[in-house]
Amino acid sequence: MSSIDSQPALAGRFLDFHVLQSVPYANLNRDDTNSVKTVQYGDRERTRVSSQCWKRAVRRYFQRSIGEKALRTRRIGEAVEAALRDERGWPADLARRAGQHIATGSSIKADPPSEEEPAWSTNAMVYVPASAVTELADLAETHRVDIEGAKDMKKGVKSVLAQTDIDAVLRRRNGIINLFGRMLAEVDGAGVDGAVQLAHALTTHGTDVEVDYFAAVDDITEAWRDTTGSAHMGSGEFSAGVFYRYATLDLADLLRNIGGDVEAARTLATSFGEAFVLSLPEAKKTSTAPHTIPDLVHISVRADRPLSYAAAFERPVSADRAGGFAQPSRHALAHYAQAAGRLLGPRGLIQAGWASLEDKDLAGLGARIDSFDELITASVTAALTEATA
Repeated sequence: MSSIDSQPALAGRFLDFHVLQSVPYANLNRDDTNSVKTVQYGDRERTRVSSQCWKRAVRRYFQRSIGEKALRTRRIGEAVEAALRDERGWPADLARRAGQHIATGSSIKADPPSEEEPAWSTNAMVYVPASAVTELADLAETHRVDIEGAKDMKKGVKSVLAQTDIDAVLRRRNGIINLFGRMLAEVDGAGVDGAVQLAHALTTHGTDVEVDYFAAVDDITEAWRDTTGSAHMGSGEFSAGVFYRYATLDLADLLRNIGGDVEAARTLATSFGEAFVLSLPEAKKTSTAPHTIPDLVHISVRADRPLSYAAAFERPVSADRAGGFAQPSRHALAHYAQAAGRLLGPRGLIQAGWASLEDKDLAGLGARIDSFDELITASVTAALTEATA
């Protein structure tokens, strides 16, 4: 365990991740009308994937790879109810009452059941380690006699469980919460400043949104009546393009969140890098299967400030003679990185490297490395070695 106080050089230690990825016909992120999300950048409309959408994909990948889970929910009481009923053999009525008292007993205000929410729920989302459900079930077990003697929850009734005990569980955190942060103003001391910043992904070139008309045939009608025709008709929006994706990880914030544990920071940073590089939102996956890998990953370690290369694509990339946008996008990114490096001078940059499908050298992106794994590991090691020297 290494104390953050013993690492004064750590202030402003950033891992910048730049990714170019070709995505075929898909709709990774829809708006409230099921339309493709877009943004006007330069003089062209680009396809966009919101940071919230891709961050969720990153979190899910991260959880699978590191073996830690966190829950984001308003229905923590129902989760405790299910644990008590299904895993610990509590009678259904008593388990439901315990869940009610859990949901209403914290510093967060709770809403009574409604058509949308059949049970008491917190009116703010809690974000806790998955183990919090077990801890809250343990708390209910400890106070089972009090819960048996209590009434079902009604508005204005006070929970028989201590607010301080429930709040203590809601303050728990694990690696994913320390990495991505948590907003929970209602519980004192529960907020966590995230170490990760993640930008909206956008295409490096202008895109057109295409409307896909589809119809579904009724198999019984077709077989029995020997007729053709559809039982359902609809349409969806899709687009395709080369996306620029960017995220930055502030190692100082991460180490502060985990008490200066350098080895834990190494694990979390490496796992985040893999998750950011290889994750993909899953919207419409069964009808589009857009499971590509990045064309290019560039990682830089900086001591001064994060640096996005999104401005490399303010002027939309033009397709090459063969009609593709991927290679021109890679060259535009490398050209911008080189130009930005000249303007900023030697300050700040500790290490830079890249891994890619590109067969030419990309000056300005640092050393070429064969694989994504090697690139991520080398970058994290350089950042932590410099920080703790």
